[in-house]
Amino acid sequence: MEGASSASPVSAFLRKYGLVLGDHLVLGLDGRRRTMTVVGQTMADGTDTVYTDWPALTALVPEPTASAYVNQYKVRLAPGVDVNTYDAEAKAADPGVQPSPSGGASGITVTIVGTSTVLSLLLGTVAALGVFNTVVLNARERRRDLGMLKSIGMTPRQVTVMTVTSMAVLGVVGSLLGVPLGILAHRLVVPAMANPVGIDLPSSMLDVWHPATLGLLATVGVAIAVLGALLPARSAARLTIAEVLRSE
Repeated sequence: MEGASSASPVSAFLRKYGLVLGDHLVLGLDGRRRTMTVVGQTMADGTDTVYTDWPALTALVPEPTASAYVNQYKVRLAPGVDVNTYDAEAKAADPGVQPSPSGGASGITVTIVGTSTVLSLLLGTVAALGVFNTVVLNARERRRDLGMLKSIGMTPRQVTVMTVTSMAVLGVVGSLLGVPLGILAHRLVVPAMANPVGIDLPSSMLDVWHPATLGLLATVGVAIAVLGALLPARSAARLTIAEVLRSE
């Protein structure tokens, strides 16, 4: 039997047979043949998996035998149909059916996003502590300079602003260097994690950086530097001239 249909093989299948979008492939079974056009690729594991529609399957395996080859059905509900009601009616009609709603965030997605969020918070905390340590050491080394500045009339607030500003400049430099390096690492690491399981990620999953997001990341880098420097800067500003001269 000859015919035409569309297919969306997994990424590993496309690489294995050297196929690209728009190519044709022919599947055969028991003397029946079906010509299919590759219209996309599916993000799933496996090597010889091809996703297609029901007419393509029944062209190779006529009813009712075709049902034996299917262990999962994807159903698109009409607008306004309640998912929970449909699931309940499906279970009542056949206790062996196990409906599973889709379309929301999967457990894997939630895990990845949650883990990334926790790691980002931990890295931000470590960065702030690093700035804190740097400012503390810098203030100790510059005790004499700070005392001289206060002796000629610099107020504690001015000392605080001067110290925090110096760290804010480092935060700006760190953001200008860190954001491009982070984008580059994302471009290299994420596909490298997906390739071993035979999955090619679409460009939409890699093009996640937008000007507003990048601006927010740069601002966060400066904020981390400022927050890390604020406490030791205020401590340095409270030093009296007598304390500085006594330590000298």
